[in-house]
Amino acid sequence: MNAPSPFTSRVMQVEKDWLDYNGHMNMAYYNVLFDRGADEVLNLLGIGAAYAKMRKLTIYTAELHVCYIRELQLDDPVTVSFQLLDSDDKRLRAYQEIRHAKEGWLAATGETLSLHVDMAGPNVTPFPDDIKPGIEAMRTAHAKLPVPERAGRSIGIRRKPA
Repeated sequence: MNAPSPFTSRVMQVEKDWLDYNGHMNMAYYNVLFDRGADEVLNLLGIGAAYAKMRKLTIYTAELHVCYIRELQLDDPVTVSFQLLDSDDKRLRAYQEIRHAKEGWLAATGETLSLHVDMAGPNVTPFPDDIKPGIEAMRTAHAKLPVPERAGRSIGIRRKPA
């Protein structure tokens, strides 16, 4: 039996238009990579772009926490992992990592809370019964993985006692 692992995206590359005046990838495009990686998972779960178009139901990101670890440069090949940490009838909590595809180093982490939305409202609504088993199967498989050290972090200034 294979050990469970997070989903890993196809290899993507840092694009020229993503570079900022410092010569490395602008922070906004880390989110583009996280989103593209998540889109692959949403398609796998049957809740991607075709689902939104046909059923008028979709996924909205309610919260995102990004940690920038190492700069990405032009043409760097990367993959994005996706670990489903938790879910309920209307929400997904996921942890993602962007890694250099050839060298393996960590560039950034992202943690999201996403909502299942009826586009007619728009309002948050439960996942349909035909979608729930796929989400539950992924959550169960990913629950066997260790919780990533960077998951659940908060932002704050840590001061040393005087």
